[in-house]
Amino acid sequence: MAGALFRPLTPKWGMQKRWTDGSRMEELAAAFIKPNDRLSSFERLEIYNRQYWFRVLDCLYDDYPGLRAIVGERKFMKLITAYLARYPSDSYTLRDLGNRLEQFLGEEPHWAAPREKLAIDMARFEWAQVVAFDGPAKPPVTPDDILDTPPSKLRLDLQPYLSLLDLEYAVDDFLIAVKKRESDALRGEASNAVQSAPKAARRRKRIRQPKCEKAYLAVHRHDNMLYYKRLDPEAFAILTALGRGAAVEDACAEAVTASDRANIDWAAQIKEWFDNWSALGWFCRPS
Repeated sequence: MAGALFRPLTPKWGMQKRWTDGSRMEELAAAFIKPNDRLSSFERLEIYNRQYWFRVLDCLYDDYPGLRAIVGERKFMKLITAYLARYPSDSYTLRDLGNRLEQFLGEEPHWAAPREKLAIDMARFEWAQVVAFDGPAKPPVTPDDILDTPPSKLRLDLQPYLSLLDLEYAVDDFLIAVKKRESDALRGEASNAVQSAPKAARRRKRIRQPKCEKAYLAVHRHDNMLYYKRLDPEAFAILTALGRGAAVEDACAEAVTASDRANIDWAAQIKEWFDNWSALGWFCRPS
């Protein structure tokens, strides 16, 4: 009975059999797992195997609500199952499960059809939030670190947890709406739980898919809180150049020269940007 209930996971569930000799696998399981009066050592291992599989699916489900909303619930489950079959976890932490999801969507875009580009933008955005939430941080640069250094020689690194995204879709507004819808649904379920006769679940409000709209985003954290903000094209260009190792003067000159905006006091604008970025702790000493 137990053997029928807890079959080894097959490739359709995203895992490949690594042992063809069942008796050999049973011997290995028996070496470190004790049986009980209902299950053999191998059957107990199968339970763990299956529970772990559903655990990793749950993690991706929770980490990618925006991608779920774009492709749909059923297609999303098929997508992440195929993804994990191709790129199984190779990290000690479940936090890294989605680190190759963008790559996978680029390699097999049919999983997100007909919204392939939108799905990739959302996958990039949601992975950047994972990085920002608990990515490493370096000591922020201080005035003493840059004192008396001319702009032509001054270089600033960006914090490792900061992601700069050049996107084709305004996925930030869309994700805010998706999370609000899910939060409202959870509050509704909690409210119904204390009623004697809960009402039938209402259909979730449909959120309009974002249109193609250029968006430059910075995803970061501040005081242990996750944030993302829109950037002007020139601000994005400056930060991107600094991330490549360009000197501050060169980064600013390159961005202003490429801009088609007129009647702007660039000196004042750039000072305002740098004051804001410094206050947020985005800069650190070059490696």
